[in-house]
Amino acid sequence: MKAQSIKEQSRQWEEALNQAAQGVVCLRLYVSGTTPKSTTAITNIKSICESHLKGRYKLEVVDIYQQPSLAKGEQIVAAPTLIKTSPLPVRKFIGDMSNSGRILVGLDVRPVKPSREARGKARRS
Repeated sequence: MKAQSIKEQSRQWEEALNQAAQGVVCLRLYVSGTTPKSTTAITNIKSICESHLKGRYKLEVVDIYQQPSLAKGEQIVAAPTLIKTSPLPVRKFIGDMSNSGRILVGLDVRPVKPSREARGKARRS
């Protein structure tokens, strides 16, 4: 059984390397059933991906109630949680994915720009 898990891990690693080489962003969203936060997170991340990564992303939605072993393996402590597995580095986001700016920065889709509030504080200093 252990040999199978090593084979499976190797296959997943090779798949991730192949997709990274093709410029594909691999995402896994862990949700808890059909709660309002979970459905909002799914809607928000799909919108972000379609707007900024169209044709360059792979999104897998995992319900931790239906597949608790997957959540345990990734050490998921809260839901919804989004994990970017490829390209490296791995990133984790917790919440309803409504802060699209932060998600895009974490996905390395666009550069960090200070918010208006932060620019105002910098000018006052």
